Amino acid sequence: MDKLKALLIDDEEELVTTLVERLGYRGVEADYALDGYSALLKMRECDYDVVLLDLKLPGMGGRELFKLFRRDYPRVPVLLITGHGAPENETEVELMGAFDYLLKPVQLEDLIAKMREAVSGNG
Repeated sequence: MDKLKALLIDDEEELVTTLVERLGYRGVEADYALDGYSALLKMRECDYDVVLLDLKLPGMGGRELFKLFRRDYPRVPVLLITGHGAPENETEVELMGAFDYLLKPVQLEDLIAKMREAVSGNG
């Protein structure tokens, strides 16, 4: 596989820019968006291999954005991330169609492993 291309969507700018930088050092080409509308624009401009999506976003929420991704980019796996505990239950993640979810703070190596797993279709 060529270099992994990921879009990280989170309104915590310091967190997401740090993750993008650290992923870059490990061979992952990452970009970020701070809100749902910016994320939609970026998805139209670039073919990402995987998306990391925070459930709590200002304006358009993560769940709403996720539904749009499933409709418009059904082949792009989405990992959900939240700092507010697990989604209501793990079945919610499955019902939404997300590949998996991670809790903040996320360990970088765990994130990379989940991204690669999602892109390879395992899990």
